[in-house]
Amino acid sequence: MIRANFHTHTTLCDGKNTPQEMAKAGFDKGLLALGFSGHMDQDVHMDWDAYVTAIRQLKDEYRGRMDILMGVELDTLYDPACCPGAEYRIGSTHFLDVDVPCDTAVDWTPERLETLCLEAFGGNWMALVRAYYELEVTTHDRTECTFVGHFDLVSKFNEGGKYFDETSKEYLDPALEAMEYLVGEGVPFEVSCGALARGIRSQPYPRRELLSALHEMGGQILVNSDAHSADALCGGLDDGARFAASCGFTSALVLGHDARGEVVMREVPLGEGAQ
Repeated sequence: MIRANFHTHTTLCDGKNTPQEMAKAGFDKGLLALGFSGHMDQDVHMDWDAYVTAIRQLKDEYRGRMDILMGVELDTLYDPACCPGAEYRIGSTHFLDVDVPCDTAVDWTPERLETLCLEAFGGNWMALVRAYYELEVTTHDRTECTFVGHFDLVSKFNEGGKYFDETSKEYLDPALEAMEYLVGEGVPFEVSCGALARGIRSQPYPRRELLSALHEMGGQILVNSDAHSADALCGGLDDGARFAASCGFTSALVLGHDARGEVVMREVPLGEGAQ
């Protein structure tokens, strides 16, 4: 069992449970490390001071029993100055940078994504895909993220090739170009299991072709649930670990505090989580 998760949302952003409820769920499920990562983006952003206070209280409450980390999910287009003191950053691209005044989120609803494609890209899905990966390639440069979140989020509502062919060269080429650059920057990627656990996708992010390529490039991974509720805190983690193993990975990274209280990454065999 994976015994750690570093992509967790609460009622302080768009989650369904309080930080206290999420921490209790993590402890009850046997997690050894739990990282909170509230959203900071143009649509959903926390009261940062209230967030810091809440997570610091949980750190004290669970000290010696479960390692609590105070992270943030920072959107590629948002200001990194918004989250002073964050112990780690997830760099995620949720919105596209377009000139047309319209809703630019790629992951809210299929209808909103379709409207974005029509209004900003004239209905050209591959133009939208290229714009997404051209922005995704800048994620680390803009956010100085600790790891990349749900790399191919643009495909969230594309199950069964509803809008575009994710196995085509036209789709994979810009994705692989972005991935290669980010690997060269030394930034790990998360195997994100949230959409899989919720039945939205049949694979985690990144999909098999991309995750296999990440392994061939020498990239590193973390396995996370992107949990928005206490009952989903460990959702899909074991499936994600098995999926990563089937793509060639034998280990994953976990975060934790060292003896000095600094957050460090260490490598563990897949399946051992934070042990």
